[in-house]
Formats: sequence, structure tokens, C-alpha cells
Amino acid sequence: MLEKLLWPMVLQVLAVAVIIAEFVLPSMGLLTVAAVGLFGFSLYLVFSQISMMAGFTFVAIDVCLIPVLLIAGVRLLAASPVTLRTTLDSKDGAQVQPPEWAALIGVSGSAVTDLHPSGTALFNGRRYDVVTRGDFITKGSSITVISTEGNRIVVRQTDIF
Repeated sequence: MLEKLLWPMVLQVLAVAVIIAEFVLPSMGLLTVAAVGLFGFSLYLVFSQISMMAGFTFVAIDVCLIPVLLIAGVRLLAASPVTLRTTLDSKDGAQVQPPEWAALIGVSGSAVTDLHPSGTALFNGRRYDVVTRGDFITKGSSITVISTEGNRIVVRQTDIF
């Protein structure tokens, strides 16, 4: 009897693996059809070769166990390097602010280009890419650094008439 159960159990495990593979491989549903076929053939073997009671037991186990296995498989898959992540960890791509930028806060300079709201400015004889808080500042205007946020230098106009 155990020999007769071995093949249907292997087919059941293979069907779960095929469904999890469907999440990774773009098959347009072909793997899902194959998994349903494996489940169906497994249940056919149990119902026809073993007994009705064993068949209903397999169905009950499938109904309870397959969702749990699929959820566990999807969670393991999400944590694996196979899948694409939608967010970056700080170690993956965080831009480190240059140390001299902190010293720029409060420094005055001039706009090399029109700032609408981004452009180029000159501070202490060095050019920087800067942004405003949404203001339009014309070329040549006097500006002051009000903050440095990540990879941005934020400025405001100081010679407003």
C-alpha cells in the first residue's frame, strides 16, 4: 500500500514546485496548467488504485496544505535574490553627502544659470548643482545655501528687491 501512495505523493510535491516556479518563470499559465494536471493525475491514481477514503484524504490534505505551502513558497521566493526588489537598502544605493556640503550652509554665492528651480551656482569659487524651494531665480542673483538634504543643495535668493 505504501508503494502505491509513493507515486501520487511525488506528483503532489512536484505540482507544488511547478506552481512556485510559475511565480519565477513567465509561462503565461502553462506551468499552472501542468500543475493542475499533476494534481489531477495524482488524485486519479489514489481514487482508482487505492480507495475512495484515501482519495478524499488526499483532497482534504490538498485543500489545507497547498495554500500554506504556496504562501510559504512565495515568502521564501520574495526573500531570495531571484526576485526583483522594489526598494533599495541604504547599503545598496544610498548617496553619501560629501563632507564639505555641511560647511556650505549659510554661505552666500551667485547663480551661474537661471534656477527654475534647479541650476548651477558658484560658492567659494566652486560650481555646484543646486535647487530652490520652487522659486525662480535669475542668473547672476545673489543666493544663500539654506540646507543640504541628501544629494541636494537647497538655496534661496538673498538680494530680493
